[in-house]
Amino acid sequence: MKSVVIEQPGELLLADRPLPTPAAGEVRVKVKYASICGSDVHIWHGHNPFAQYPRVIGHEFFGVIDAVGDEVDARRIGERVAVDPVVSCGRCYPCSVGRPNVCTTLSVIGVHRDGGFSEYAVAPAGNAYRLPETIPDQLASLVEPFTIAANITAFLKPQPQDVALIYGAGPMGLTAIQVLKGVYQVAQVLVVDRLPERLELAKASGADRVFNNAGVPLAAQLEGVQPTLIIDAACHPAILAEAAALASPAARIGLLGFSGEPCSITQQSLTSKELSLFTSRLNSHRFPQVIEWMAQGLIQPEKLVTHYFPLAEIERAMTLFEKAPRTCCKVVLAM
Repeated sequence: MKSVVIEQPGELLLADRPLPTPAAGEVRVKVKYASICGSDVHIWHGHNPFAQYPRVIGHEFFGVIDAVGDEVDARRIGERVAVDPVVSCGRCYPCSVGRPNVCTTLSVIGVHRDGGFSEYAVAPAGNAYRLPETIPDQLASLVEPFTIAANITAFLKPQPQDVALIYGAGPMGLTAIQVLKGVYQVAQVLVVDRLPERLELAKASGADRVFNNAGVPLAAQLEGVQPTLIIDAACHPAILAEAAALASPAARIGLLGFSGEPCSITQQSLTSKELSLFTSRLNSHRFPQVIEWMAQGLIQPEKLVTHYFPLAEIERAMTLFEKAPRTCCKVVLAM
């Protein structure tokens, strides 16, 4: 089978790999579509601190179960499934309190174990979620990106009366907009980015107001508006301090970034307003929730997809995703 392998940082290959055999408790998925995430590019360039090499990348993928291991019902063969990349032990403290995404022995498909940029992939049977026919094949790999928004909003508990501010109109920011508007009916969603093309995508996804802070600071443009809910989907270390300064008293701030650079913020800026700060990594069993949202039409993944490529053009697809943020949002690979 053909698989996209990062042999070592900087070395991307479309290689022949042996067909995997599902172990006990696993299923094998004949992958039909997979989508590119920024973390895939980071693994390629050696900038993902969690990756292990060599690695078949890809953690956003969809396909059909074509084989099962022992202890898995053979009637699952033929199921259309989206695969949750979060593999956890189910026994440690985080798992026991419903936080398997930070399991003490966390393993992520496409990062710690081989992923879905491949003609076939294996996964624990419990991580393969059956999809209704109302979700088309070409969009099914987008379930995983929306679980990121589902996870952070579960902490933030959006309300219709919130004034929400989202930093960044990339894929993470766009999924957050759609979830805030389509699922939680938040009345005001404000979005800030430095690329006008991305701000147009934000408006298409439901943003009520957009701001370009490339030349004028956001504070000057908000004209005293104090957001009650803020999501940092741009993931720059400087954003937290600005978010705390702009936030309403009693606001909630959600962080999605993984930068190792320090940020400068005072306790006073947080406690004087009694701000609530939440962080979010991956997702904690949010696949059923997102599948339901998608099936009900509460979110529109098609608004994120700008390009489709065959697997054979993986390097071109990855390069476009990385280098062309003005014209490229989500890139979907067809097997």
